[in-house]
Amino acid sequence: MKYYLIAGEASGDLHGSNLMKSILKADADAQFRFFGGDLMAAAGGVMVKHYRQLAYMGFWPVLTHLGTILKSADLCFEDIKSWNPDAVILIDYPGFNLNIAKLVKTRLSIPVYYYISPKIWAWKSYRIKSMRKYVDELFSILPFEIQWFANRNYSIRYVGNPSVDSVQEFKSADNSHALSKTYSDKPVIALLAGSRQTEIRRNLPIMIDATRGLKDFNLVLAAAPGIDASFYDSLIKGSNVSVVNGNTYGLLSIAHAALVTSGTATLETALFNVPQVVCYRMPMGHVTNFLRRLVLKIPFISLVNLIAGKEVVPELVASQMDARTANTHLLPLLSDTPERQAQLDGYRQMQETLGPAGASQNAASQIVELLKQRQQSSLRAPNRE
Repeated sequence: MKYYLIAGEASGDLHGSNLMKSILKADADAQFRFFGGDLMAAAGGVMVKHYRQLAYMGFWPVLTHLGTILKSADLCFEDIKSWNPDAVILIDYPGFNLNIAKLVKTRLSIPVYYYISPKIWAWKSYRIKSMRKYVDELFSILPFEIQWFANRNYSIRYVGNPSVDSVQEFKSADNSHALSKTYSDKPVIALLAGSRQTEIRRNLPIMIDATRGLKDFNLVLAAAPGIDASFYDSLIKGSNVSVVNGNTYGLLSIAHAALVTSGTATLETALFNVPQVVCYRMPMGHVTNFLRRLVLKIPFISLVNLIAGKEVVPELVASQMDARTANTHLLPLLSDTPERQAQLDGYRQMQETLGPAGASQNAASQIVELLKQRQQSSLRAPNRE
């Protein structure tokens, strides 16, 4: 069967590549065509456009590149129409993908499947109307989404979380030896300051200030892919912070505690059982905190707390994120304290909620089975001609 996948950013490229590999296990004759990246290209098939030509974030970048985005959407739809796949599979990236879903469902008779839901439970919940109309099946990687969508009369499928797969795969390969030797003299505090320059610039200097007096620990920064080393050099100058490139999992596997900018990294840190403080500095902190209460529809920002349904890790957001507060929350995590044990207990409960590894394989097998059922129904349908 033929599968058309659309991923608009680096994380989507990773999840898309794993899904493609899993589809091939369930459908040996699978053919792929996609908007994606290098990892999806390595999995096979034909890349129509690289996600770097789509990945504009924020109001101004999107506005100034609106023409390019619209042309890409037109190209994508026409390519889908021409290739006529058995299914279109969307991966997160809601603005672009929901537009494609509408075009496909209203103009073509091709099923639309969504793998990794847009975070409409946090903001822009009105998008559920489009998802009901234009998405045939939604495959979720976050267990709390099931009830959220059910409360809005939309049944979705939970398939597990791909971060569980990735961390388990890393642990099985046991790739931490080199870093263990490098930092064998003192325990490690990991600094995960984000993946974009703006958030790194806001958070990393405060993280460094929060850990400056901790002489009995190695302070190690996980550099984000695609960020030039010189950018980090200017931020860590004058500190005793060292940098690890391209090995965040290796760093987490040896870390004693961590300061982590909110995102998937908070979940990955928990899956490595590393106690953490979630840090997310934003401009106009007090105003942002006020607007957050009005705009965001969720009680937490970290995936750890959202999945657990309670505060397992402290969250320092906007004006709450300063060096003194970060240090106050970090210190109890550096020794055998009730605070450290409470996080580890919370991690265990969270992992039970997530369930075992196998997200990509679960999604792939269900997609292939749905398509087989669709084909069988088509063959059984009476010919009205």
